Amino acid sequence: MAQSFENSLVIAISSRALFDMTESHAVYTEQGVDAYCQYQIERENETLNPGVAYPMVKKFLALNDTADAGDADHHAPGNNRAGQQVEIVLISRNSADTGLRVFNSIEHHGLDITRAVFTGGQSPYRYVKPFDADLFLSADPIDVRQALDAGCAAATILPSQMDNRDSGKLKIAFDGDAVLFSDEAEQVFQNQGLAAFSATEKQAADQPLLGGPFKNVLAALHRIQQNHPQSPIRTALITARAAPAHERVIKTLRAWNIRIDESFFLGGMDKGEFLRTFDADIFFDDQRGHCESARQHVPTGHVPSGIANR
Repeated sequence: MAQSFENSLVIAISSRALFDMTESHAVYTEQGVDAYCQYQIERENETLNPGVAYPMVKKFLALNDTADAGDADHHAPGNNRAGQQVEIVLISRNSADTGLRVFNSIEHHGLDITRAVFTGGQSPYRYVKPFDADLFLSADPIDVRQALDAGCAAATILPSQMDNRDSGKLKIAFDGDAVLFSDEAEQVFQNQGLAAFSATEKQAADQPLLGGPFKNVLAALHRIQQNHPQSPIRTALITARAAPAHERVIKTLRAWNIRIDESFFLGGMDKGEFLRTFDADIFFDDQRGHCESARQHVPTGHVPSGIANR
């Protein structure tokens, strides 16, 4: 019987987002493909260290352990378990040969990732759709842009500070405009300035914003939260908006019937310290300036969406 990911949050991730492949990628960029292949094959039994997105992935996979602990087939490889909430698939530019080190590392770290595509140097973004992925995370900005243009939420995982603190909960933070919401309001701000933006948002306070690329990701997290009396997930909206532009955001989430746990309306303040205090496992923002600040504190993904990235 064909396997289905229906009702699961599907995350496609690249090997460089999941593991620290700094050394091997340097071999690739400095010495070429052949040297890279030889390097990886010679070290295929050397375990890769966790990368920026690894802690988040580990917490996502742990959600399946709480979904149906009594399912005897829960850990059977390749089984789409009833009640499974998250599926992680690997989508990599590696070949099967060079990708063996990645799979060996997945096994060593005890990650329940059984499905993968190795494209042998070709862009892997086109396989996001056959997997019906809700989210694509990669260290390659070109792949991310293509996935985003194809309609999948996607982010470039940036080199980021990785804190050893662990609250136990999966904590995900989002920017608002051009991430959770469309960039319709951001366009007003960029083209006409703050005063026009504030006036327009106050006037349109009762008109819900259109959804941005990460709306469905937030909705999927909300569904998972509702399955748990004490949710293992905590979400946050961290936006440069401030009053009076806050009202439209609040009413938009209300219209979507989506709960968000913490909301920060910072009025242009630096987001980094707030993210560190929230202890985000990952933060998604469309503006590189905010991402540069955030990545000094928490794992960060740049979403190349909206007018700020045109």
